[in-house]
Amino acid sequence: MVDTSVKTPDPLPEGTLRALRRASTATITTQLLSRGLRNQFMQGLRALNPAQVNMVGVAFTLRYIPAREDVDVLPVFQDYDHPQRKAVESVDHGEVLVIDSRGQQRAASLGHILATRLLHRGCAGVVTDGSVRDSDGFAALEMPTFARNPSANTNLIQHHAVDMQVPIGCGEVAVYPGDVLVGDSDGVVCLPRHLAGEVAEAAAAQEHLEAFVLSKVKSGRPLRGTYPPDEATRAEYEAWAAENPWR
Repeated sequence: MVDTSVKTPDPLPEGTLRALRRASTATITTQLLSRGLRNQFMQGLRALNPAQVNMVGVAFTLRYIPAREDVDVLPVFQDYDHPQRKAVESVDHGEVLVIDSRGQQRAASLGHILATRLLHRGCAGVVTDGSVRDSDGFAALEMPTFARNPSANTNLIQHHAVDMQVPIGCGEVAVYPGDVLVGDSDGVVCLPRHLAGEVAEAAAAQEHLEAFVLSKVKSGRPLRGTYPPDEATRAEYEAWAAENPWR
């Protein structure tokens, strides 16, 4: 049985980080499928800054429930220990703030000022299955941010922050604190922490092989024997890889 209890995760090994930075979300989802995991790609999310799409980091989770008018009033933001603000000041270097917004987009999950604070804390990225406000700021922010849409409404209109570092759902995917989030131009995939090392290694190796295969397809080779590679193409790849290692 997989241990899903919440612990403070150790930093990812540098080798795992390097391998994941080489791998696309498409390749990672294939590797996860080969291990029986079919629902790890978050639905409907897009990068807000096209120049900042590549993301690898460890999940720091924040959970929202529906707002209530007698509780979620504007003066609560005067409290520095408001759960949303406390979460922002708790995210550590290399972590990704993952927000469970229940897929609701009528009000923002957070705004540009809080995201800028996360950037200066060394946050590796922000992921929400809801909206953000101040979209011009996010379009220029030097930190990967993935969301569904912009919304000018403050989060208090629709969201109430209740928990951090608990299991959540985001984009119809279960995310546990310490899981690994990888983002690119396709979107965001969540790797269960206990699989991160082996998936990273296998995904980087797959990327290397597919780069070779793509070069052959571009040269005019037919798919048969090339993709997937047969024994002859595999042998050709092994000779090429000996002179062009990915590590």
